Amino acid sequence: MVVSADLHTHTTASDGQLRPAKMVRLARERGLTALGITDHDTVSGLAEALAAGREVGLKVIPGIELSTEWEGREIHLLGYGLDWEQGELMAFLETMRQARQRRNLKIVARLRDLGYNLTMADVAREAKGETTGRPHIAAALVQKGYLPSIDAAFKALLDRGRPAYVPRAKIPPSTAVKVILEAGGVPVLAHPGLSQADDIIPALVNSGLQGLEVYYPHHDPVTRERYLKLASRYDLVVTGGSDFHGRSGDSHADLGSCTIGAPELVRLKERWQRIRDAGD
Repeated sequence: MVVSADLHTHTTASDGQLRPAKMVRLARERGLTALGITDHDTVSGLAEALAAGREVGLKVIPGIELSTEWEGREIHLLGYGLDWEQGELMAFLETMRQARQRRNLKIVARLRDLGYNLTMADVAREAKGETTGRPHIAAALVQKGYLPSIDAAFKALLDRGRPAYVPRAKIPPSTAVKVILEAGGVPVLAHPGLSQADDIIPALVNSGLQGLEVYYPHHDPVTRERYLKLASRYDLVVTGGSDFHGRSGDSHADLGSCTIGAPELVRLKERWQRIRDAGD
């Protein structure tokens, strides 16, 4: 049996377009054997995804993608196999949700000052799950006809340095690593080439980082080789995924377009078991 696992996907629980169950069914249709659900700062889609996985015979790996900041850069940490119903994790995510909501209010207020007739009700209509953020604000701008696409809204207004950008709550990457580990999960640095995060890897390893997302749509062969060498140097597991959001015409790749195979999946499971054993 050929193993093909896409470990980086987003559903309607955060900023994706497909419900968790539909994502699982699509993965099964695409011939994937394992799927990681890694919504931004929320685990609210995992129960539905896991149930759908059992129904269709697809291995669903419970995950999350936590947003952090370091020296003015966004650094994302993926967590795999975590105890997603753990009380401490839920409390941490609620704190993040509240901070995100305060940021959303500031962004919408800034957009109104810039002449865009946008309300939080408009944004809420674009959000299908628990986590609401800039992608939903961008979608509301598109829906009202102000911009032609979500990517255009980010480039014109919402990206760092643009007129409506508001900094996120400053959660350091080391905190995200700690939260994932304490929930029994495997912390993995997401798309390090995209984040230009090479210089933070040694410090994160000291904090407990366990893996690098080497296989990613925007990592070219040279970049992949560099992170394979870094993973070997620091004894980190190697993961990969498409970062699929269910939308066409944006900067995200298609489901199953970037995957890992059996050796990487086995090593991820072994590392997860090691973390669980250490926590017992």
